[in-house]
Amino acid sequence: MTQPILIATKNEGKVKEFAHAFAKLGRTVVSLNEYPAFPDIVEDGDTFSANARIKAKAAGDAFQVPVLADDSGLRVAALGGAPGVYSARYSGEGATDASNNAKLLEELKRLNATDAAEPLADGTRLLSPAQFVCVLALYDPATGEFMESEGTVDGFIAERPRGEGGFGYDPLFWLPQLSRSMAELSKEEKQAISHRGNALAKLVEKLETNE
Repeated sequence: MTQPILIATKNEGKVKEFAHAFAKLGRTVVSLNEYPAFPDIVEDGDTFSANARIKAKAAGDAFQVPVLADDSGLRVAALGGAPGVYSARYSGEGATDASNNAKLLEELKRLNATDAAEPLADGTRLLSPAQFVCVLALYDPATGEFMESEGTVDGFIAERPRGEGGFGYDPLFWLPQLSRSMAELSKEEKQAISHRGNALAKLVEKLETNE
């Protein structure tokens, strides 16, 4: 595959991360922002892998070029793995990062969830172990084949948000190994340890192996 890889997203932050990673392979990327008339893809899979494949195949078959798609979310132990694939729309139609975070805390407090870990230095309690997950699917319409990778990062959900950076559930996601929330990391620090950065590094390694 020597043609540009289409990224099935309109999130410019993601596009920049992918472009940087693929540059060392001598490959360029474009995004769905280049095709404003292309309709939104319905993500109705029950796993991160299924949703990533749905997005990659829909765009790949439509444009007949290789497509990379990702699906990611948050698994919270005290909630049995929820919100999972529903992370982006956890608080319902019109969900925002703020409303999703608020619902997550509401659900954990309703369950009186408390992790055994010691409170943070400022007294903030950790409510539950949690994990961010990202699955990447690269689809080649010429062969009908997928190449996948998965990345994860483990942490805890804190009872109050910390930090102004990142997005999604980052302000509530506490990283004990760094003694900071995901939202308190620099972009470089986040990419080095994040679920998406981890999955992307694995995918690039697979591509290099197949060269």
